[in-house]
Amino acid sequence: MIIDCHGHYTTAPEAHNLWRGAQVAAFKAGEPFPAYPVISDDEIVDTIETNQLRLLKERGADLTIFSPRASAMEQHVGDEQVSQAWSRACNDLIARVVTLFPQTFVGVCQLPQSPGVGIARSIGELRRCVEELGFVGLNLSPDPSGGKWDGLPITDESWFPIYEAMVELDVPAMIHVSSSCNVNFHATGAHYINADTTAFMQLLQGDLFAAFPDLRFVIPHGGGAVPYHWGRYRGLADMLDKPDLSTHLMKNVYFDTCVYHQAGIDLLVEVIDVDNILFGSEMLGAVRGIDPTTGHYFDDTKRYVDAALLNAAQREAIFSTNARRVYPRLDQLLTKQGR
Repeated sequence: MIIDCHGHYTTAPEAHNLWRGAQVAAFKAGEPFPAYPVISDDEIVDTIETNQLRLLKERGADLTIFSPRASAMEQHVGDEQVSQAWSRACNDLIARVVTLFPQTFVGVCQLPQSPGVGIARSIGELRRCVEELGFVGLNLSPDPSGGKWDGLPITDESWFPIYEAMVELDVPAMIHVSSSCNVNFHATGAHYINADTTAFMQLLQGDLFAAFPDLRFVIPHGGGAVPYHWGRYRGLADMLDKPDLSTHLMKNVYFDTCVYHQAGIDLLVEVIDVDNILFGSEMLGAVRGIDPTTGHYFDDTKRYVDAALLNAAQREAIFSTNARRVYPRLDQLLTKQGR
């Protein structure tokens, strides 16, 4: 079985996107939010069957851990009320996809984070998504300001309420920022990778997992710059009098394979323990074109894993076993389905 841990609903019905625009416009005008549009099952089916489902079949994957479009989370837009309503609408749409395609998609939620608002205010939506909608994880932004980075590190005690809820619910978080409002940082080319790398360094500097030994984070996009600079981070851990990374972080931190060339995947599997790597593609996400040097889509990441120097057991761990271990609620669901 091949589980893609990193999928976003980038092809959501246009009515959903138009409502977002109207919602933000209403906020700016000081008016009530418009009613959310009626979106039929057929509209949702069409957006999935012609896009994600088609490509999953063509590329040989079986299931996607699916969340709202990351670049559209936009926690920095509007206020807490805007973010709460938008997150609920996005998560409800994911739940409908999962209901329509229960063998192919499993939900992960967007949190209604808002700059300057305590993370505890997001716990209600997390609980609703996990306990009522059956979601198996969450996306957690270390920078809801959209590139201003004016909050505190994710190791600060102000973040502890969400970690306590995650441990109680037994769900991991994918570290994932949204769009950038800082002209210095392109969203997918800089802001995403910066956030991945920054989150890892914050975790290295702190002792979060001593307080929360069961907490689990997936750092996407291959871990940002971390695997490429693994020696730097090992050296920094030593300089900061931290334990070796294998015990300090890597019992709790995992990277995905959203790295869009063979050499990058080869480096990832050589540097990072296979048990810490989850298959992911972010398919129909950041990079959608065809690589002229290979003739294949950049985000067809299964090809890279297939070609990497791995044995059968290692490949199975990356494709399936690790995801089921990191996402226990996913494993429970698949076991219930007889998979």
